[in-house]
Amino acid sequence: MKKLLLGAALLIGGTYALQGLTHAHGGQYRGPGDTVPPGGGGSGGGGGAGPSTGPAGPSTPGPSGPGTPGPGAPGAPGAAPGARAVTQGAADSGTDLTLWSFWWEFNKEPYLQLKAHIHEGQPETGGEGWFLGQAEKKQSKDSLKPTEQQVRETIVPALLKALEKETNNDIVTGCLIALAKIGDPQTEDGESKFEPVLRKYLSDKNQEISETAAVALGILANPKSIPVLESLLKDDAAGRKMVGDANEVNFRTRAFAAYGLGLIGNKASSEADKAKIVQILRQTIETDNTRSRDLKVACIISMGLVPLETVGTGVQGEKDKKAAAVAPETSRLAQIDYLLAFFRNEEQHYLVRAHCPTAMARLLQRLPEQNFKAYRELIANDLIERVAKKKEKDEVVQSSILALGLLGTNDGGDALDKKIRETLAAVPENIGDAQARNFAMIALATAGGTPGIKDPESGIEEVRKALLKQLSDGKSTIKPWAGLACGVMAAKLKGSDATSGSPAIASLQQAVRTALGDQSDPSRVGAFAISAGIMKDIEATKLLITKLGEEKQDDARGYVALGLGLMNAGDAKDAIQKVVEESKYRPDLLKQAAIALGLLGDKEVVPKLAVLLTESKSLATQASISSALGFIGDARSIDPLVTMLQNDQLTPTARGFAAVALGIVADKEPLPWNAKIGIDLNYRASTETLTNTSAGTGILDIL
Repeated sequence: MKKLLLGAALLIGGTYALQGLTHAHGGQYRGPGDTVPPGGGGSGGGGGAGPSTGPAGPSTPGPSGPGTPGPGAPGAPGAAPGARAVTQGAADSGTDLTLWSFWWEFNKEPYLQLKAHIHEGQPETGGEGWFLGQAEKKQSKDSLKPTEQQVRETIVPALLKALEKETNNDIVTGCLIALAKIGDPQTEDGESKFEPVLRKYLSDKNQEISETAAVALGILANPKSIPVLESLLKDDAAGRKMVGDANEVNFRTRAFAAYGLGLIGNKASSEADKAKIVQILRQTIETDNTRSRDLKVACIISMGLVPLETVGTGVQGEKDKKAAAVAPETSRLAQIDYLLAFFRNEEQHYLVRAHCPTAMARLLQRLPEQNFKAYRELIANDLIERVAKKKEKDEVVQSSILALGLLGTNDGGDALDKKIRETLAAVPENIGDAQARNFAMIALATAGGTPGIKDPESGIEEVRKALLKQLSDGKSTIKPWAGLACGVMAAKLKGSDATSGSPAIASLQQAVRTALGDQSDPSRVGAFAISAGIMKDIEATKLLITKLGEEKQDDARGYVALGLGLMNAGDAKDAIQKVVEESKYRPDLLKQAAIALGLLGDKEVVPKLAVLLTESKSLATQASISSALGFIGDARSIDPLVTMLQNDQLTPTARGFAAVALGIVADKEPLPWNAKIGIDLNYRASTETLTNTSAGTGILDIL
């Protein structure tokens, strides 16, 4: 289901209105969507966009994820469970895709760690694992995590029963994704109970359901699904038979199969399985003849999700080497060489090339030191050249900037690190593209917060000065990004044993606190509130509580509440509880405040939401409450959500939301499954199967 629950969230400042919503894939729309210029990577080959089916959902402005017009805070409902956001396109609606909240919605999950708070107490953050959703956690004696028995004996039977008798898109797709997120019980033979259930829906005549089944197999992550997804991706005879003896496998299903293979490979323990997946992706890149960019983009992104353990020797990106000189399925270095050659090949479409930098940066992680050093220097210098190149496409420059942030550190004695930091700090003055300038703030903060070896404090100081300069003297559009970047940097510094005591943290906190106190623009208030929250500036509690009472716009209030929850400001609990009590008819604010209470460990929020759910007649409120119950993940939300799913007096849309929420409650992973795709991604280089504002039909638009 599509992430329309996040759908209104992103459009901060109250300048946009949610146009109307239908459903698809059962979830919540949060992506900025198809930002591709005319002639870019959107529609094409093999069948066109998925159908727009089902009745329109409510038009509710409010907090949500990046994407559909409508003011709001993150994660708020804006539509039907599956829902495609039927909004005007970005160009028509005036949607400003340079808003900081778009980035936040795609990258917030490692900061929220919501399930860790609810299930097992506060997570201890720090190091790379935190940003991959693998935080160490303290076990809480009063954990509210659903038990395996509750999952297997209550949730799973309810979802399977719904699939047996329901045909509505929202309910079916919501149940498919939910089962995939829950995953199979452990068995000695490794056989999957859910795989045949999901595979059956590949042949559904509804494109929405068919493509959802394909990605659900990837979320399930059973290696035995590799041949199925391979046939779909390759559009061979077996694949066409799986989708109902069609003349072709729809290009959307093929792209979703590619992402599914990446998800399986990311979890696979077998090197042979990983190599097979990389081979399939490589072959598709080299043979794709569809008119869209969807397949190649999906394959490039997915290859970056499947790091081979075999390191290999590589060719170190020599410019005279062809992309296929060494097959990427042979080793990790061959993967990187392949992507670097593709990136340098300007005959390839720029929207596809734009996804190579992040994929390469992901594959560089955990390489042996000697290989890492050589390839980091090779790739970083190439990216720096792209940033300086006057005729390079904006999307390629944006991606290069984001990847430089992943490659850099705060090492004050390393020449390459210094060059990376200087390049990023100079972007606001040297590049006209607003998105590149904004991304440079986040990338600079990421590098500044990543521990270096030699003299980290001098590197930290360089970045601190650059961020505070933009926060105080930069253009009005970059200031909220600079403020948010201060939080990103401080959070990373606090999470590292090497820099947790850095004096820069207090300085960054003070600067954002001052900016917040002087600020009246709702969108900037939201950015500074989130920043204060993620850097745990408890001294900002009183100021944020005041802002919570003063702000009139729900989007800003939602972010303020979330900021208080993120910093674990216990003094704010009463104020946020009051917001929940007063927001019965303001669903987006209700959801944000409820999530904030979940972060604060309020044990009463779930029972209160359960009561509100039984009383609510509004689809928007039902969507908001059910999604909040899912995100909080409290075991006590199971019974009301199951009741909602089984109540055929409710609309299919409302019941679809319940299925989605149950999948979130019982998810086998600590972070949403597509966070591994969306985090650090350049969402501006989009295709319709990646993320799509106007239709909500991308992989990042599914809960």
